[in-house]
Parts: sequence; C-alpha cells; structure tokens
Amino acid sequence: MIAVALLTLSLSYSCNKKPALLTAPVKQASHVVSRPVEETKPLPADAATILGRQQVPILCYHQLRDWRASDGKVARDYIVPPAKFAEQIKLLADSGYHSILPDDLMNYLLYGKELPSKPFMITFDDTDDSQFTVGLPELEKYGFKGVFFIMTVSMNRPHYMSTANIKTLSDKGHVIASHTWDHHNVKKYTDTDWPLQLEKPTRQLEAITGKKIEYFAYPFGLWNPEAIPHVKNYSMKAAFQLSEKRDPSNPLYTIRRMIVPGSWDGKTMLNVMNRTFARG
Repeated sequence: MIAVALLTLSLSYSCNKKPALLTAPVKQASHVVSRPVEETKPLPADAATILGRQQVPILCYHQLRDWRASDGKVARDYIVPPAKFAEQIKLLADSGYHSILPDDLMNYLLYGKELPSKPFMITFDDTDDSQFTVGLPELEKYGFKGVFFIMTVSMNRPHYMSTANIKTLSDKGHVIASHTWDHHNVKKYTDTDWPLQLEKPTRQLEAITGKKIEYFAYPFGLWNPEAIPHVKNYSMKAAFQLSEKRDPSNPLYTIRRMIVPGSWDGKTMLNVMNRTFARG
C-alpha cells in the first residue's frame, strides 16, 4: 500500500509541474536608436584651385564632310573630312584615351574626383547633320561619348540635325547642351537678348530630351565678363569657349576647347592637343 501511495503522489506532482520554457526570454527593447552616419559633402574648390588643376583636353568639331572646291581656307579649318576624323578618333582610342562628359569634368574641377586615365572630351558645335551621320558611328566604334552644342534655330532644316536626331543622341548617353538660338556674338548682347538666346533654346532642348540642359558654349568661342552672370542666371553649371585665357574669377564659365582643322592627321591632332592643354 505504501508503494501505491508513493506512485500516486509522484504522478500527481508530475501533472501539476509546469514544463520548462523552450524559448529564450525576450530581451527588453533598447531605447538607443542607431542613426546612419551622414557623409560630409566636400566644399567646392575655389577659382585658384580649379585653375591649378591639370586641364582636360577638349576637342571641338563642326562639319564632318569632304572638302568642296568652293570651300576656302578658313572654311576648311571648320570642315574635317570623314577619313581624317576617323583617323583621329581611332588614334585616340588606340592611344588609351577615355572620353568624359561635362559632369565628370565638373566633379574633377570642383571636388578633385579622379578621372579615367588619359581623359579627353569631344564636342560638336552648330547642329550640322554630319555630326549624327558621320560622327556618331565613329564614336560608337570605341564607346566614346560626346557633347553636342545645339543651335536651335537650325533644327529640322536641310543639312542640320532633326529633333529626332537630337533625342537619339541624348537617349544614347551623349550630352545635349546649348549653343544659343541663332549663333549671335555674345559680346554684342543686351539684357533683352538673353531670354531669346539662352532661355528659349534651353526650354526647347529640355522638351526634346526630357533632361535638364546645364552646359553652354559661346558662339565663335567669344565671351566677355559681362556675359557670365547671365549664363549663371539660367542655371548653367559651366560654359565653354575656345582657346583664350580663362577668367581668373570664373574658370568654370570659360573652359577652354580646341578646334581641330580639317588639314590635320591623327598624329598632328594628338601632338597639338597635348601641347595646348599642358599645365599652365
């Protein structure tokens, strides 16, 4: 009987005992909230620092076609035969050059961001249709990207690019930029000229590309200090001239370029380019 009583007592105790927990106890929530560390954006460089950086070679082209008997000496400086252009672009590629775009240049000049080895920029002025039919295929052979400064009065006219051409260039990753409405000399502008020559073209090109237009090239490469505040007023990040000295206070609005004459072979172009954009 004693054994039976002990067994009954043991079974009763086991049925009333709570089972051990199978999960760890919940930790009390911490009141400390971790926040992501905000990166401090570097301050943009001042004019002296920008002027002290190594210049990036920037080439400027206009028409890409064979010379005609009616083309004079001055005209031939702006007309590069397709075979010469192909030779020049191939030599740049074979020599290890890498094309960059204006945003790359700005990040380098303002913040010292590293560029690819042997950087250069290729630009086209005035909207000539040969830039699309001849220039684009040559650039695509080597994965180069270019900047097309558009004179909007000539769009859709014979021998000039169509709005569809311009949209295609933009969609392919090339930069569309402003070159005024009708190519008048900026030095002769009055305050009333700027809305027509810069605001109107900017809106037209933005409507065509669906992208913000942020860069400008002076017609004939000519500029004066009075023009720079107007260019800034229309939200242009930078402006491009030709080969004059840069403005010491506004180097981003007087970036230098070099016209490539139609008489140069690839080696001549490369030699002159390197001399033109040497530090100093």
